[in-house]
Amino acid sequence: MDSIRQKVALKTIIDLSLWTLAIPIAYALRLEMPVFDYGPHILYVMAAMLPFKALFVYQLGLNRQSWHKVGVLDVYSIVKATAGSSALLMALAVLFRESSFFFIPYSVPFIELILSFLLLFAVRFSARFWDEHRRKNKGHQSEQRNILIVGAGEAGTMMAREMLRHPESNMKPVGFLDDNPNKQSQKFLGLPVFGPLSSLQEVASTHEVEEVLIAIPSAPGKVVRKVVEMAREVEANYKILPSLHELINGNITLTEIRDVDMKDLLKREPVELENKKISDYVKDRVVMITGAGGSIGSEMVRQVLKFDPKEILLVDQSEYNIYSIDQELSNIKMDANCITRIANICDRDVLESIIQSYRPEVIFHAAAYKHVPLMEQNPQQAILNNVGGTKNLVELSLKYNINRLVNISTDKAVNPTSVMGTSKRISEYIVQWGAQRCRGDQVFVSVRFGNVLGSRGSVIPKFKQQIKRGDPITVTHPDMTRYFMTIPEASQLVLQAGGQANNGSIYVLDMGEPVKIVDMARDLIKLSGLVPNEDVHIVFTGMRPGEKLYEELLTDKEQTSSTQHEKIHVAKRKELPINNFEMTIDKLLKYAYIGDNEQTKRMLKQIVPSYKFEDDKDTDPAPVLKKVQAM
Repeated sequence: MDSIRQKVALKTIIDLSLWTLAIPIAYALRLEMPVFDYGPHILYVMAAMLPFKALFVYQLGLNRQSWHKVGVLDVYSIVKATAGSSALLMALAVLFRESSFFFIPYSVPFIELILSFLLLFAVRFSARFWDEHRRKNKGHQSEQRNILIVGAGEAGTMMAREMLRHPESNMKPVGFLDDNPNKQSQKFLGLPVFGPLSSLQEVASTHEVEEVLIAIPSAPGKVVRKVVEMAREVEANYKILPSLHELINGNITLTEIRDVDMKDLLKREPVELENKKISDYVKDRVVMITGAGGSIGSEMVRQVLKFDPKEILLVDQSEYNIYSIDQELSNIKMDANCITRIANICDRDVLESIIQSYRPEVIFHAAAYKHVPLMEQNPQQAILNNVGGTKNLVELSLKYNINRLVNISTDKAVNPTSVMGTSKRISEYIVQWGAQRCRGDQVFVSVRFGNVLGSRGSVIPKFKQQIKRGDPITVTHPDMTRYFMTIPEASQLVLQAGGQANNGSIYVLDMGEPVKIVDMARDLIKLSGLVPNEDVHIVFTGMRPGEKLYEELLTDKEQTSSTQHEKIHVAKRKELPINNFEMTIDKLLKYAYIGDNEQTKRMLKQIVPSYKFEDDKDTDPAPVLKKVQAM
C-alpha cells in the first residue's frame, strides 16, 4: 500500500511540475525575448493556476493512470484536463487584461494548452515505450511463435496489440488474413493484411507460421471449419477467440484464447434478439426457473439477468447444481435479487409454498429427466418428474395467476419411441391443457428443440472423456443423425419464443441441418490432434432401447407457420389426444407412483399412440382402464 501511495505521489509531482513548466515556456515562445523581465507576472500566474491543476489531476485521476499501459481513454483525460486548465487561464487573461498585476497575452493560454498536452503525453509515452522495449528484449531471450491472425477487425487488431505489448507470451504476430477487400493490402499496427482466408496455406508456408488464431467472434461454423482444415494442411496449430456471448465484460485478452471446440465447427450465425419483446415480459418481473442448475436452466438464468428482472428465483433438486450457479452469480454485479431454493417439482406442497411465498410472474420450466436409455430403465421416474412435475407447475400457475409459463421441450417428443420422449410429449399436452383454462392475460407455451452441445450427459462430453482415456469412441449407428445447437443459442431463442405470446402454442426452433454423430466423432478426434481409426478408433455398438436413427421436429400431421422471428416457427395447434385428459393423466401418474412399469407404458401408448415398447402384442387399453378405475 505504501508503495502504491509513493507512486501516486511521484506521478502527481511529475505531472504538476511539467504542467506548470508549460507556462514560462509559453511566455517565452510568445514574447520571443527573455522572460525574466516578466518574471513576477509569470510567477503569479503559475501560483494562481497550480491549485486548479492539482484539482484536475485529482479529479480526472491523472496520477492514477498506468503509464506503461497508457491508452486512448487516458489520452482523453489529459485532453480534458489541459483544456479545462487553459480555459481558466484564458478567463484570467480576460478578467485582468487591464491589470498591472497579471500580464497574460491572449495567445499564451493556447500555446500553454498545446505544450501541456505534449509534455503530459510525452512522459507517459516514454514510460510505455521503455516498458515495451524492456519486455521485448526479455521476450527475445526465449523462442517466439509466429502467429497468423484470421480477421483484421476489432478483435484481431486487439489481439495483435496485446501480443506486441506482451512479448513474454512468446506470441509474435506476422500479419492478418481477411476476406474484406477494403482491408487487404493495408497495414494495422504495422502488420500487413496478406489477403483473403483462402490464401492461408500460402501465407503460412511463406512466413513460417506455427499457429493460426481465428479472431472473428461472430464467425459461423463453416468459416471456422475451413480455417481449421487449411491449418491442418500446413501442420500449424489453431486457436480461437470465444464468441461474443462468452466474453466476460467484452474484454479480449491473451488469456481468452482457447482451443477450437466442436461448438465452433457447428456454430451458426448469431441470434438476433428482439430485445423489446423479451424486456416487455421480463423486466422488473419476478422470474422463476426450474432446473436452474442444469445446462439449459443455468444458461436461462444468465440470459434472463440481461433483461433486468426484479427477482430471479432458482429452483433445482440438486444441491450441487444450485450451489454452482449461486457461486457463479455471487461474482456478478446485478441489480436483481437472486433467490435459490432446493426443491423437487414432483413435491407439489413444497412447490406451492415457493410460488405462494415469492409470487413469480414468469416461469421457465427446464427441470426434466432427459437421458433416453436411463429413462427406459426407470420409466416411473420419467413420468413422475416430466409429466407430474409439469402438471404441478401448470395447475399452480393457473391457481396463482402466473402471467407466463414457458415449458422447454425436445425433438424427442415428436413420434416418440422412448419413455423420455413420450413423457415430454405429454408435458406439451399438459401445457396445452392449461392454456385452455388460462385467463385472458396469461400465456402458456412450449418450446421444442433438439440436442444442445456440451449439455451434461450429452454425446460431446462423453466422446471427449473417451479420447482422454485413450478408449475407442463408441457410436451406436453409422447413420445416426441429430439436430444440434449451442446452449446460449437455445436459451436465447427460448426467451424470444416466450415473447411471442401466442397462448397454447408449441414453438419449434430452427435447428439447421442434422449432423451425423459419426462425423462429430471424427471431428473431435482431429481437434484433439489425432487421426481417426489410427490413433483413436470408432466402434459401432448398436442402437439402444428407445433410440431413433434420426429425430424430427414435427409429426407427420403437424405443420408450422412462421413467426416474426426467422428462427422460431409455431406448430399447428391440435386438440388434446383423448377425452377426460386430466383424469387419464392422474391415472398414468398413479401407475408410475406404484412402480407398475408395464401398465405405465401401456397408458403412455394410449395417450401417445405413436409410442412403441417391447411388449406391444396386446395394446387393448380395456384391461388397463379397468385396473386404473379400481384404484
